[in-house]
Amino acid sequence: QLQASGGGLVQAGGSLRLSCAASGRTFSTYAMYWFRQAPGKEREFVARISWSGSSTIYADSVKGRFTISRNNAKNTVYLQINSLKPEDTAVYYCAADRRSSVVVAGSGMDYWGKGTLVTVSS
Repeated sequence: QLQASGGGLVQAGGSLRLSCAASGRTFSTYAMYWFRQAPGKEREFVARISWSGSSTIYADSVKGRFTISRNNAKNTVYLQINSLKPEDTAVYYCAADRRSSVVVAGSGMDYWGKGTLVTVSS
């Protein structure tokens, strides 16, 4: 199981660190993703990190502001969000995938976590 946390209400320009804690099994061999879904919009890819942490990929909309990282010893993935914008308001979800290929559509993920809400005020 995956559980995302760390969301909240912040002002534009602020920062948050989201966490995705895994339980019940080790996810050290899984690629981990962050997705988000804004009100009235479809889910979108945010970031991915390989199982080893050596490779990361970001959506263009968050590149340079968001940083994904992981601590396999703690079975936890993080998303550092800086320079928040109102358009970053969304429910953020983490997901785990055993495939080596990047799947930005989010289809076929092995596990999904419950989301955490990030609200950015202008």
